Amino acid sequence: MKSAALGQSTSPVEVTNVSRHGFWLFIAERELFVAFRDFPWFSDASIQAITHVELPSPHHLYWPELDVDLAVESIEHPDKYPLVSQARSNKALQPTSRARSARAKSKKRSRAARG
Repeated sequence: MKSAALGQSTSPVEVTNVSRHGFWLFIAERELFVAFRDFPWFSDASIQAITHVELPSPHHLYWPELDVDLAVESIEHPDKYPLVSQARSNKALQPTSRARSARAKSKKRSRAARG
């Protein structure tokens, strides 16, 4: 007995496999690998959250449970989209050493009071 040919996918995007290194997405007749090292937002996510993916447009993916938006191109070419922030810290907003010391002392007192 021969099995019938598989029909078309009912979902425009589907997670086909998950490993400890990342997961595979099937989008528009092609399969793409999403490496956790390139997309760290997924590394601690549940399988349920990873597999709940939407394709709002042909070039845009969205994971509602994780609030992650990705362009398909960023998966195809992660080297073009490095995860390096260009932002610089604002020293005026950083706590001074005196403030850090006072906070540490306050935590010690709080722990000692709890027993």
